[in-house]
Amino acid sequence: MLGNTIVAADYLTRPRKLRRDAASQQRVDAAAAKLALYQFRACPFCVKTRRVLHRLNVPVALRDAKNNAAHRDELLQGGGKIQVPCLRIEQDGKVQWLYESKAIRGYLEQHFAA
Repeated sequence: MLGNTIVAADYLTRPRKLRRDAASQQRVDAAAAKLALYQFRACPFCVKTRRVLHRLNVPVALRDAKNNAAHRDELLQGGGKIQVPCLRIEQDGKVQWLYESKAIRGYLEQHFAA
């Protein structure tokens, strides 16, 4: 029940998306295609992370590590533990698994803020 309240509050108070010119948004979209967020829908830390993604207008693939066994297994195999949120980052042929919502939000701000 609390989880649904958290999700509803997020929806009702969601920040506005950052507006970019078309070329800048295309670059963001291309960079975001190399990211995936492993998360639980009602996890408060995941909600905070998704809010930053929304505000920065970064279309990252969301992977449900609670209800989707394949996504949970990917998280465990790749990252080494089932902990959310976790951002999977592909860069220069390497994969990095970034845990902790504060670290993820910092990464997103550093790479995608205006």
